[in-house]
Amino acid sequence: MKVIIKNDERGLLFKDGNYVKCLKPGKYFFSPFAKYSVVAADVNKPFDCAGKNINLFLEDKELLEELTVIDVQDNEIAIHFEDGKLVDVLNSGKYAFWNVLKKHDFIIVNITDPEIRPDIDISIYSSPKLAAFVECFEVSNHEKGILYYNNVIQKTLEPGRYFFWKSPIRVTVKNVDLRQQQLDMTGQEVMTEDKITLRLNFVCHYKIVDPLKTVGIKSFEEQLYIILQLILREYVGSLKLDDLLLKKQEIGSFVLDRLKEKGESFGVEFLFAGVKDVILPGDIKEILNTVLIAEKKAQANVITRREEIASTRSLLNTAKLMEENKTLYRLKELEFLEKICEKIGNISLSGGGSLLEQLNALLSNSMGDKKCKA
Repeated sequence: MKVIIKNDERGLLFKDGNYVKCLKPGKYFFSPFAKYSVVAADVNKPFDCAGKNINLFLEDKELLEELTVIDVQDNEIAIHFEDGKLVDVLNSGKYAFWNVLKKHDFIIVNITDPEIRPDIDISIYSSPKLAAFVECFEVSNHEKGILYYNNVIQKTLEPGRYFFWKSPIRVTVKNVDLRQQQLDMTGQEVMTEDKITLRLNFVCHYKIVDPLKTVGIKSFEEQLYIILQLILREYVGSLKLDDLLLKKQEIGSFVLDRLKEKGESFGVEFLFAGVKDVILPGDIKEILNTVLIAEKKAQANVITRREEIASTRSLLNTAKLMEENKTLYRLKELEFLEKICEKIGNISLSGGGSLLEQLNALLSNSMGDKKCKA
């Protein structure tokens, strides 16, 4: 029997079904009466055990020199490279590869530790061959991530992309938004010290600074809302309605100071708090409008009286000046004459007496004529 082994082949010689040795490239002759058989193995492909246990072949030291053998345990995977290029990923088992024409390298990964080692090139994660073994999480620029292994917090993650091996350990990442957020309290009913129930629209701005504390609080926003509600009730309940309306701007400052005392335990920083609206009951609003109108009327009366007093005082001062200064008196006569001329076309004066006396007499006669005609 003649057997030819090519350069890219190796021959596996069997006798009576039992492995004997490895045949290198060349020509071989075997007696036709002996029960020999040869399996030609392509060295460009993984080692083929011909249906037998691989350990039977590994006892051949000459064969072992031409093989690269790797044993992957149950809790491991092996990333397989041929001549530096990613080929595939091996699950648990024993594998052999011909090292005659190609160089085989492996990265052994213990998947009981989900975190990927930093010495592994990150570019290989995008390969479809690794898609079934790797999961990716992203943390945006305005976020921090909370890393969990089997629902147990491990650490915080800065913004970026993170890769983990799919393993018996369940990996999850919860993203926490660090941007400024707003908490609105709308139509909150609060009672003042004088037993008047009113409604407040309140707003609060805050941002998370310690995500680990925040995720440790169940119903985080709901608890913030309740604390804000209690602080408002405490402040408004200590004031009467009139005082509350006068100090409306101070409510925000008081609430913000009290919230900052609670901020550290919640892992947040409170930035602003303020009242948007104070909504009064309808009957109270009518009473306040009535009071306001009365106050404004009283103020208007005070202003009117003040102006009348000022006007009278001004006339008195003018009269004193005219009495003391004849020239000023004469100028005043001319001023009255000018005003009268604007209303009447022609005026005739005769007789003695001053100008004012003649005008007074003229006006008196005019009024008397009108009464007679009536």
